[in-house]
Amino acid sequence: MSVHTPGTSRPDLVADTALALLAERGMRGLTHRAVDETAALPQGSTSNLARTRQALLELALRRLADREARVLALEEMPDPLGGLDPLADGLALATHRALTRNRELTLARYELALEATRRPELRAYFDATGARFRDQLTVLMTAAGSTDPDRHVLSLVAWADGLMFSCVAGSFSSEVPSLDEVRTGLRELLQGMFGR
Repeated sequence: MSVHTPGTSRPDLVADTALALLAERGMRGLTHRAVDETAALPQGSTSNLARTRQALLELALRRLADREARVLALEEMPDPLGGLDPLADGLALATHRALTRNRELTLARYELALEATRRPELRAYFDATGARFRDQLTVLMTAAGSTDPDRHVLSLVAWADGLMFSCVAGSFSSEVPSLDEVRTGLRELLQGMFGR
C-alpha cells in the first residue's frame, strides 16, 4: 500500500495512510503504530501529531472531506440553469468517480460513518464535514429550480449513497455500474423531482 506522494505534508501523509488503512483493514486495523509502519515513519510520529484515537480519526476525517471535495468537484458542475441533462451528467461523473478510481475513499468514509454512530464526538465532526457538501448541493438544486431543495438534496444524497454502498461494500460490489448507467439513474431521479 503506497500513500506517499512527494511534497505531501506529514499531517496529510498520516491522514492519507489512516484512510488507506481504514479501507484495507477496517477500524480495528487503524492504530498509531500501523500508520507509522505503513507510512515508513519513525515510531511515535503519528502519536506526536494525533495523540488520541479521536484525534487520529478527526485528522483522517478532515483529509477525507478535502479529498472527496476534489472527487466530487461541485465547482465543475454545469450551470444548473442549463437543464437537467447537464446536471445529471455532472453528478453522474462525481458519483462514478467515487465508485471507481476513488473506491478506497468511499470505503474509508463508510468505516468512519459507522464509527461515528458509536462516538458522539466523532458524529458531530462527521456531520459538520458532510454539511459542506450538502450546502453546496442545496445551492445547486435551488438554482436548478427545485421547489423543495432540502428534501430533494436528501433524496439525491440517499440515492447516491445507496448506490455507492451497494456497489462498494454491499451485494452489488462485483457489479460497478457504468458512467452511462449512473447518468440514466440520476436523470430519472431528477426528472421525477422536477416533474419534467
